[in-house]
Amino acid sequence: MKIHVLFAVAVALVSCAKEAPAPVAAPEPAAAPAAPEPAKVEAPRPDLGGTVSGVAAASKDHTTLVAALQAADLVGVLASPGGAYTVFAPTNAAFDALPKGTVETLLKPENKSELQRILKHHAGVPVKQLKDLKDGDTLSMADGSVVTFHVVDGKVKVDGANIIGTVQASNGVIHVVDAVIVPKPVAHP
Repeated sequence: MKIHVLFAVAVALVSCAKEAPAPVAAPEPAAAPAAPEPAKVEAPRPDLGGTVSGVAAASKDHTTLVAALQAADLVGVLASPGGAYTVFAPTNAAFDALPKGTVETLLKPENKSELQRILKHHAGVPVKQLKDLKDGDTLSMADGSVVTFHVVDGKVKVDGANIIGTVQASNGVIHVVDAVIVPKPVAHP
């Protein structure tokens, strides 16, 4: 492989040496930044069925969430066919917005219990469909806390995170959110 790469580089250098230097063109104006696209959720993975875990595993926008679920040993819970979950699924961009090093630290085995607590703060029972949510509604989460929904001009937030998409799974509903919903710190006596 190295020989092929070196050969290609040598050919390119020899070719450039025989040609006259190309004129330098003026730099093109910078393009305006593209608006962020909504999260895309692909077809569920067959091995996990159409469950919450299967839908998340098939999404290119949720690879960080899936890695966190795997590190926390929670994939199986959300793949349970008998569940009736409401799950808030932060996008990769939502995880990227956390302070630098946060995700890497949480994925370490010694931080598994804290990672589980944070992820459990993103799942609750029963299923809460977006169309049924009213301003001030609450949902008990798997970590024992409660989140509050806010509805303004038809847009729904859950504890400050915007719900930017919804996907029905065979064992619940997934609301794609643009932020990680951080639980309140645990008070130590």
